[in-house]
Amino acid sequence: MKKKILFVVTSHDKKGNTGEDTGYYLGEVSHPWEVLHKAGYEIDFVSPKGGTPPVDGFDLKDPVNKEFWENKEYKNKIDHSLQPSQVKPDNYSAIFYAGGHGAMWDFADNTELADIASKVYENGGIVAAVCHGPAGLVNIKLNNGKYLVDGKKINAFTNEEEAEVKLTNVVPFLLEDKLKERGAKFEKSGLWQNHVVADQRVITGQNPQSAKSVGEAILKELSK
Repeated sequence: MKKKILFVVTSHDKKGNTGEDTGYYLGEVSHPWEVLHKAGYEIDFVSPKGGTPPVDGFDLKDPVNKEFWENKEYKNKIDHSLQPSQVKPDNYSAIFYAGGHGAMWDFADNTELADIASKVYENGGIVAAVCHGPAGLVNIKLNNGKYLVDGKKINAFTNEEEAEVKLTNVVPFLLEDKLKERGAKFEKSGLWQNHVVADQRVITGQNPQSAKSVGEAILKELSK
């Protein structure tokens, strides 16, 4: 029996004090889900608060989004996301942090999620993230006391992309800067380019355009 994959989605629904709605970005869940689900993996969902997480980037003209949203089993699963305390890390061969701006407010300081991810990793599993999802990686520490991202090639939503969407002064920190502070070897491409990097079982993608490729990179790593 293949081990399961845990998807992490944000519980946070506002962009700072702008009054604008946010949440997990639908395409950053659906595109990796499609790749991994088709390959026979079962996926569970966890969010900082559990229950029904807020959704952003809601575009059902995207056929993959539509497929995910209309899949009764998975729609039910994400709408009843687990709380971190309900997760048994040993059940998962990979953990994947989906993005959406909400992740910038409730991923980095969630010690329960960081603990789950470090256990998955120390068990020989994969830690992956896309876009703002790597906010969940910034405070993960390993048994040796080092940050997970320290010395590894990592990418994420870039400072330039944050400036382009005019949220540089709204987000609580700049993801690129914080990852570099933690010792990451930050890689990036131009705005909205598909860019995925895998280094020692840590897989990261730059933006929504990279979501499917992150799913494919997880699958490749799992099949090793």
